[in-house]
Amino acid sequence: MRTGKEINREIDVLIRARYPIIYVVSWEEDRVEDALRELAGTKKQLMVWSVTRPFGANRPSGSDAAVDQAAAALDYIASDFGKEGTPTIFLLKDFDPYLDDPVIVRKLRDLSYALKRSYHTVLILSPILKVPPHLEKEMTVVDYDLPSVEDLAQVLQELLRRVKDNPSISVRIDEPDCEALLKAALGLTLDEAENVFAKSLALDGKLDARDVQIVLMEKKQIIRKTGILEFYEAEEQFRDVGGMDLLKDWLRKRAAAFSEKARRFGLPEPRGILLLGVQGCGKSLCAKSVSALWKLPLLRFDVGNVFGKWIGESEANMRRALKVAESLAPCVLWLDELEKAFGGGRDDDSGVSSRVFGSFLTWLQEKKAPVFVIATANDIASLPPELMRKGRLDEIFFVDLPGDKEREDIFRIHLQKRRRDPAKFNVECLCAESRGFSGAEIEQAIIAGLYDAFDAKRDVTTEDIVGDLRATIPLSRTRREEIEYLREWASTRARWASSVRLSEHANIEDGVSEAVGERMDREVGDDTSAPLDPSKLVG
Repeated sequence: MRTGKEINREIDVLIRARYPIIYVVSWEEDRVEDALRELAGTKKQLMVWSVTRPFGANRPSGSDAAVDQAAAALDYIASDFGKEGTPTIFLLKDFDPYLDDPVIVRKLRDLSYALKRSYHTVLILSPILKVPPHLEKEMTVVDYDLPSVEDLAQVLQELLRRVKDNPSISVRIDEPDCEALLKAALGLTLDEAENVFAKSLALDGKLDARDVQIVLMEKKQIIRKTGILEFYEAEEQFRDVGGMDLLKDWLRKRAAAFSEKARRFGLPEPRGILLLGVQGCGKSLCAKSVSALWKLPLLRFDVGNVFGKWIGESEANMRRALKVAESLAPCVLWLDELEKAFGGGRDDDSGVSSRVFGSFLTWLQEKKAPVFVIATANDIASLPPELMRKGRLDEIFFVDLPGDKEREDIFRIHLQKRRRDPAKFNVECLCAESRGFSGAEIEQAIIAGLYDAFDAKRDVTTEDIVGDLRATIPLSRTRREEIEYLREWASTRARWASSVRLSEHANIEDGVSEAVGERMDREVGDDTSAPLDPSKLVG
């Protein structure tokens, strides 16, 4: 992310090089206007136009008053060329709605030729980029990024300078916590950041590491307005995830990967992971718990909300969602059940889903912002192969059904969550009865046992849970062949999330089940040298 000084330097170069029309994309009008006044200095003047504050005193009336006013503003600028006055920067605020009018577009084209031979410059300032095809060669677009860490640090330092003599204000924050606070504020405007820093001081009269959560809560407002991204509060902890020790260790080693210390060490930020596996085995829970482990905001990206009914709307929604995620970086971006959004494409959408998916893939490959992507999927055959190429994501992890020791941990976790002492239950018996169960199925058996006990007006027992386990037909039985094939695919194409399941699989990999062997024979025939189609490894 560029600092404000770097962006101002770019705009200054464009003005001095006599670029005629500069389109600045930003929500921060005051910040951009202040920067332009500083750039103008004493050698240029800055004139600001908006539909509520036009040049001159004339205000057209009627149904097309706003468009007429925009046209009058361009005529006003054109009339200034014959005068030997001070070189001027004309700033037009929110001019994008008028760029649909052919007369306005023509006037701007005529104006651009005259501007190239003058010392005047036109800047259009809007949070929305709209460049008419006829003006593509005349306009230069500059993205005025939201404040960088350096910009936010100046705001925080200025605020602390103003309150340093106030005896009721206490500042107890070290360098790592200050860095975390500033990075949590990324994605806010300067005014929003100043307000939330002041709010942190006003709440309890001090600034410390706990104020990071106050800043993150402020970001919920930004995310809610998109309608595509959803902010998740970090309620799940890593201790709530049973098993998956290899995945946990991989994530733990990268907990500090977004710090400046890691940059100085030469480490890049991790890009993301794909969690592939059996339904109900904790993939989504793991995605939620990463946010708490890394102390980063978690954004859930509902790709289904991207698709709109108007031409170009879906692609624009995708770009906007990714832009918001980047503005809030560092953060965790969670895409759940990815195959339902992108798997297989759609035959009746004129290629919209393919273009949206292409935009997402390009962003994954080229993104510079520290946005860690966690995608989950249940069906590998439905996912496009381009998604799994190295460079877009760091790793593909396979999440299998929990092993014996892992199921014991899952029972203890869910009993404790429901205020029950695991020591009062025969966890070994429950583990034996739940062989082949997923974590979600174990949780539901405990909940069903609680309902039985509540109805009988007594506390839940081991026998209650065993009874519900025996009444449940787990997914490992109803979809046995698909799960076995998924394991076979993952054995050579993905990292296993659990060392327990990896070890168990290694012990039996030479003796693949008879059903699996027969199906493989049907797929490849008698020719054992024929390549196996990966898309047929899932039911």
